[in-house]
Amino acid sequence: MNTVTDKRPVNLDLGKFSWPITAIASITHRISGVFLVAGVALLLWMLDVSLASEESFNTMKAVADSFLFKVCLWAVLAGLIYHTVAGVKHLVMDLGYGESMEGGIAGARIVFAVSAILIVLVGAWIW
Repeated sequence: MNTVTDKRPVNLDLGKFSWPITAIASITHRISGVFLVAGVALLLWMLDVSLASEESFNTMKAVADSFLFKVCLWAVLAGLIYHTVAGVKHLVMDLGYGESMEGGIAGARIVFAVSAILIVLVGAWIW
């Protein structure tokens, strides 16, 4: 009887792989989309609470002035910025531009650079 030995690793260590920049851009685009769902849900909840009464509005106004809220807001806006810039890159690729490997690498680098600049600017705007 012929037996096959399975030599595949049981637990893959994803840190050992050398991920291409295009894969990193794609994965972070998906992660930012999931992150935005939670972030927007939190902001909508805060809006709902602030509209309930004058007292709750003043409470939310005090919360909005706190450092922790500004960090959370900056994180949500950073996710929104990255997700939007990466989404525009996908739309450009859907039009037929940057579909080669070199174009994909250049597009990913542009996404990271433009996102970083905009995220720093929105951080300066918040504070």
